[in-house]
Amino acid sequence: MSSTIVVGGFFGDEGKGKIIAYLARHDKPEVVARGGVGPNAGHTVVVEGKKYALRMVPSGFVHESARLLIGAGVLVDPEVFIQEVSSFGLQGRVGVDMRCGIIEGRHIEADRGDKELKDKIGTTGTGCGPANADRALRKAKQAKEIEELKEFLCDVPLELNETLERGGGVLIEGTQGFGISLLYGTYPFVTSKDTTASQMAADVGIGPTRVDDVVVVFKSYPTRVGEGPFATQMDDTEAEKLHIEEYGTVTGRKRRIGRWDGKMAAYSAMINGATMVALSGVDKIDPSCRGAKEYSELSREVKDFVAQVERDTGVPVKLISTGPEISEIVDLRDVT
Repeated sequence: MSSTIVVGGFFGDEGKGKIIAYLARHDKPEVVARGGVGPNAGHTVVVEGKKYALRMVPSGFVHESARLLIGAGVLVDPEVFIQEVSSFGLQGRVGVDMRCGIIEGRHIEADRGDKELKDKIGTTGTGCGPANADRALRKAKQAKEIEELKEFLCDVPLELNETLERGGGVLIEGTQGFGISLLYGTYPFVTSKDTTASQMAADVGIGPTRVDDVVVVFKSYPTRVGEGPFATQMDDTEAEKLHIEEYGTVTGRKRRIGRWDGKMAAYSAMINGATMVALSGVDKIDPSCRGAKEYSELSREVKDFVAQVERDTGVPVKLISTGPEISEIVDLRDVT
């Protein structure tokens, strides 16, 4: 077994939740650990027709024997976290690193009350930016100080590294996307920290030599929620003709739709150190491919697009999502 990091290659909403859930079920890692910013990122998973929307708990919860961890780099909103643990029946499976920063009510109020952040940047209003600012100023509370989190506290790096030492598999779940990285995204229209694979490794406490694979998820038609540059954005009329209309998991805001951006994909794959690409939304290119599970079921148009993605990024496309359901995927990892 090995360690795999999954991150988004565009502006978020690439379908990471589906890819992570599939890998968790198929590869059966011992541990699924979440890095990233905090509850400002939503992942959607569809299993046997049932839809799950998550903001704190790893999407890999669908693999029922996996230990679920939230890394020290992640901000935790105790109310959101406890609600998800209860709703999904995850008591006894979830651990929160004792050093996680805490989102307090005052952070949410500050986030929602900042007119510039709300109107110009398009903040989700979940308190992540102010909480990370307090963290940098050494004013933030940590999970170990929160009574209602006591039963969940653990040392995530220790658990992950011990799992790898004994040959167990680890799946590391990234959030957001490359285009809104604080370091590499379209600043200032970005989130409050880096979102690349290197950051996800740091968030959960494994060193770079411990990472075996980096899966970068790209959507066939990139989308963006909120404000900021979007070089390939199409107008609403064109998007409607393609029957593409999407809404953000956390905010419910309508997503802006764009065409494939090979230049951005290449740069994202380079900085993330991608070893493979997961491609979602190919059923938007050709609806006849929806639900396909074998490469032979894909149309020539979709196969040509997959080849273009590989040329643009220089990285093999090994996972092709053909619909929202966890089982609707073409897995080429064992194909040479």
